[in-house]
Amino acid sequence: MNIFISNLSFRVNDEDLKQLFEEYGEISSAKVISDKYTGKSRGFGFVEMNNDEEAKKAIEELDRAEYDGKVISVSVARPKTESRERSGGGNFGGRGNSGGKRW
Repeated sequence: MNIFISNLSFRVNDEDLKQLFEEYGEISSAKVISDKYTGKSRGFGFVEMNNDEEAKKAIEELDRAEYDGKVISVSVARPKTESRERSGGGNFGGRGNSGGKRW
């Protein structure tokens, strides 16, 4: 199960996240997401656990817990969704259906 953790302290790293969740079971991966330009933490991360029961227990017990001075949110990660489709029909700056009126 993939778990999403938000409101992490900017000091928390991958190993810290792994150690936090290891108490609940085997961890496949633990990753704090960092800004691609600065390399600094973005304050959230993901943990992958193979055993769903262990993962559910970790979510239940760690959600709203204080960790490194911050109250973290822990939940089942939702699949990444596609950005809005770009169909080209946005009429940005064009006349479109506005009857020639500009806003």
